[in-house]
Amino acid sequence: MTRVPRQLSPAEQAAEVALTQVFDAIDQKRSFILEAGAGAGKTYSLVQSLQRIIEKDGAAMLRQKQRVACITYTNVAKNEIQERTGNNPAVVAETIHSFCWSLLKSFQPKLREAINQLPRWPARLEEAEQETEGKTIKYDLGYPFVKETEIYLGHDDVIALMVVFLENPKFRAVFVKKFPILFIDEYQDTDKAFAEALQQRFLNGENELLMGLFGDHWQKIYGTGCGLITSPHLTVIGKRANFRSETAIVDMLNRLRPDLTQEVRDNSTDGSTSVYHTNNWSGQRRTDNHWQGDLPAVEAHNHLVRLKAELENEGWDFSPRSTKILMLTHNVLADEQGYRNLANLFPRNESFIKKEDDYIAFLVDVVEATCAAYSSKRYGEMFALLGAKFSISNPADKKRWVEDMDALLQLRETGTVGQVLDHLKTTGRPKLTEKIEYSEERLGLLDEEGAELSDNDRRHLNRIKELRDIEFKEITSLARFIEDQTPFSTKHSVKGAEFDNVLVVIGRGWNQYNFVQMLEWMHSGVPTNKQDTFERNRNLFYVACSRPKKRLALLFTQEVSDNALDELTGLFASAPTPCP
Repeated sequence: MTRVPRQLSPAEQAAEVALTQVFDAIDQKRSFILEAGAGAGKTYSLVQSLQRIIEKDGAAMLRQKQRVACITYTNVAKNEIQERTGNNPAVVAETIHSFCWSLLKSFQPKLREAINQLPRWPARLEEAEQETEGKTIKYDLGYPFVKETEIYLGHDDVIALMVVFLENPKFRAVFVKKFPILFIDEYQDTDKAFAEALQQRFLNGENELLMGLFGDHWQKIYGTGCGLITSPHLTVIGKRANFRSETAIVDMLNRLRPDLTQEVRDNSTDGSTSVYHTNNWSGQRRTDNHWQGDLPAVEAHNHLVRLKAELENEGWDFSPRSTKILMLTHNVLADEQGYRNLANLFPRNESFIKKEDDYIAFLVDVVEATCAAYSSKRYGEMFALLGAKFSISNPADKKRWVEDMDALLQLRETGTVGQVLDHLKTTGRPKLTEKIEYSEERLGLLDEEGAELSDNDRRHLNRIKELRDIEFKEITSLARFIEDQTPFSTKHSVKGAEFDNVLVVIGRGWNQYNFVQMLEWMHSGVPTNKQDTFERNRNLFYVACSRPKKRLALLFTQEVSDNALDELTGLFASAPTPCP
């Protein structure tokens, strides 16, 4: 009996077309950029491209001591690529910081020279009364500090040094000799200066480096990312497939993004989209900075509760395995998640949610992560977080470590942020960053009569003083939220994720986002000097709306103008509904 080949779905057909174009570019050694919209299967295309190179050229490259470099931006992505390519030795998949450091670390004399070209390092060395001469440059913990014989770089320093080194023709020659092919995953998130250096030094028409960029500039939602990369020496390939979402959602995305329309995997399923607004609420809306036009927090919460009940009646399952609530507002998150005092302390939500504040970054990324590893007896991970200079060499060391860490765990449960910081000052497990040490030393100036402090310094130190009085449990709650262990998320924590159902709550409170204004600009045109602002809002809106597989609903807690309502009607093919 002859088997009839299975007919490819529309999405599969579109994916095959894009992959053929990618293979052609690789075979002809033409650098290329694959624009793969939400749900298109970008990682599949990346892995298939690597497999193509392994099969055709892998053995020859290894004989010449050459490999393909594949830069990623998370350890999860790195591990996935390594696993899906069978850990083939012809492929080096690394995070951008690890990859850059692997190339830089052997150039110690040049590093000692170049470090003085970086911001803050001359002042940092002068403050420590140290020079670079004779010291070993290391990259370990990810935050900078100076010791007698060693200089430790911060994360940003590694990328900045790579940019400096790429100016050197001999270094570029070493780069290309080792890695004649460079793939970048999620290219739109590449550091701007690093992306510009790659363009200037390698995308020059000489084809000395085959570069493959995989990503989607509409999914650039991090401020440091380069976004769209354009070059006459880049072949642009669009992957017009969506393997994630059902028809109604893909149709909406295509209306939002007509220049990269997508085909669905199964056109027999419809899915659903809906938009709800709160314009019918008759109370006094907020007027404070960055909150204009939004509901008071209690009312925003009440509208969310009522809408959830309405959607449950329509068949939504709000269990965490099925549904995600995305918050493009911070109006109800802090109360829901248990860090209200932290939220009240910072005038900008980005300061703590995106860990822009030095204290929050250290407490979440170092202290909380270290405690989590210790509690789970993942000691290798704990020491990896703290760096090679932390170790246990004898029973006495082990006893002190256990006592210090047990005390830290207890303070996390019962103490304040200040009590935890004071404990770390004594134990150094983990060590405070130099910025925090400096700020802690300056706190005494608040009570010092006649101390010369600017208004900004006084506000900063007062905020630290208030932070120290907050229960540390709020830091733990914030860390749990940031790491996406709750039913709620902000937009930044779900990029790349997908769920059966997604409810997006849209309001104010983020100083860089105003989605009603974005919709108005979509309706009437973007002002000439507001393109960056528009794209920042549009990209976040696109990422949020493209997460669900089956059902998408939007709830606007901010008042929606008539023009914005008209734009929503066009995008969703039906008029928004007043929230119950």
